[in-house]
Amino acid sequence: MNAITLDDIQDFKGKYPKQLWFLFFVEMWERFCFYGMRGVLAIFMVGQMQITDREANLKYGAIQAFVYAFTFIGGIFADKILGFNKSLVFGGLVMILGNLIIAFSPADFFYIGITLSIIGTGFFKPNISTMVGDLYKQGDERRDAGFSLFYSGINLGALLGGIVCVYLGKYVSWNAAFLAAAIVMAIGVATFIFAKKQLGPIGQSPILHLEKNKKRLREIAVYIGILFCVPLILIMVKNTDYTDIFMYTIGPLAFIYFMYETLKLKTTKEKLQIGAAFIFIFFSIVFWAFFEQSGGSLSLFAEKNLTHEVLGIPMDPNMVNNSSNSLFVIIFSFLIGLIWIWMAKKKIEPNTVVKFGLAFLFLAGGFYVFYYTRFFADSNGVTSLNLFTFAWFVITFGELCLSPIGMSIVTKLSPKHLSGMMMGMWFLASAYGQYFAGLLGAGMSTPNNDASLLEKLMAYTDGYRQLAIYALIAGVILIIISPLVKKMMYEVK
Repeated sequence: MNAITLDDIQDFKGKYPKQLWFLFFVEMWERFCFYGMRGVLAIFMVGQMQITDREANLKYGAIQAFVYAFTFIGGIFADKILGFNKSLVFGGLVMILGNLIIAFSPADFFYIGITLSIIGTGFFKPNISTMVGDLYKQGDERRDAGFSLFYSGINLGALLGGIVCVYLGKYVSWNAAFLAAAIVMAIGVATFIFAKKQLGPIGQSPILHLEKNKKRLREIAVYIGILFCVPLILIMVKNTDYTDIFMYTIGPLAFIYFMYETLKLKTTKEKLQIGAAFIFIFFSIVFWAFFEQSGGSLSLFAEKNLTHEVLGIPMDPNMVNNSSNSLFVIIFSFLIGLIWIWMAKKKIEPNTVVKFGLAFLFLAGGFYVFYYTRFFADSNGVTSLNLFTFAWFVITFGELCLSPIGMSIVTKLSPKHLSGMMMGMWFLASAYGQYFAGLLGAGMSTPNNDASLLEKLMAYTDGYRQLAIYALIAGVILIIISPLVKKMMYEVK
């Protein structure tokens, strides 16, 4: 039997290549693990580690920031040494180990387990997204639909993880919650190993041409370097003052490296296209800083300030907060992907910059609804879970206009040899979004630990109103500059 070639993969019939389904399920299980952990972070730290809302927001932002910052490093190592296949398997195994360690004794080993999860996600996440882009030829209009489908896999995992891990943590045991995350991650790694043959040359190491000993030496050097990172990340996660130093350092260094690689490009077209990609990356920082209140301030808000009923059905508010967005994405992402295809055929599809602008307008609408929950609160500061859920419904359409399209456009605009780095930059932007999300959430929390629920309601909803205003401004700016950015993109849509 002849080996599968890249042309065999990319010359597929229909809407989706069959390899996309393998990557869909691998990503689904990994996102179960990741979002299961993410969904319980803030409430676990406040409830089990006895820290304040403000400190929980800061630590949540720090942990999530490191998760996404490490994707930049993981993307570079995959580009230069490991290749996507080995990077993905290594990252998955480290994530399994991290969750098993926490499951053994959540309160005692929380930080070391989270540190390993950070490193593992960094090697896993950017590389599987890049592999999705490699399934398509340049200019294939089906790419956006493919990323939308892939994004529904992300959200199916997030939905399951958000429900199961929150339920296990709050109503069974925290050991069971983190053990569940480890088990599903093991399923994801096994699925990828089974599917590797179907991916042909996609994901192979870029140093296959080297002698075996030289190749092995470089790979071992990567693994040893990662071991040295463990105590450094552990220290920074425990003390968020160090996180500030790290974030003020890694961003400029990443930008310098980005400029170095950009200046090496030979044509003006390539330079302008990668510049356009950077604009998308910059605005994604703002988007995620607002959106990722979900795991921080909104998680703490849901824990105390919401009723326990949606449309008359008893429901834990944290399970709703951690899963409703994912449920809406699963329901509507396929439809949105088909709409983009239909509009492209009719030549009326909005360009990617306008889609980003629309994302911010939906985000603004959703946060205004979060603000509006204050008008439905009782005298104790407990408000409507129905309205809270509707806010996530509105925000979901913003996410669908930005996140799957964002991953797609970065792969389109990036030179082939820099695809891993640019996907890493995309997730590094998410890291800064997470970091600023923690700062924003901490700023919205009441400084008084003994504040009433009504005082907390007013403080958080005041913050959500401000975020709605800023999101509206960002959306308008993007729509105004869309013609200029479109020119920088040349023929890329």
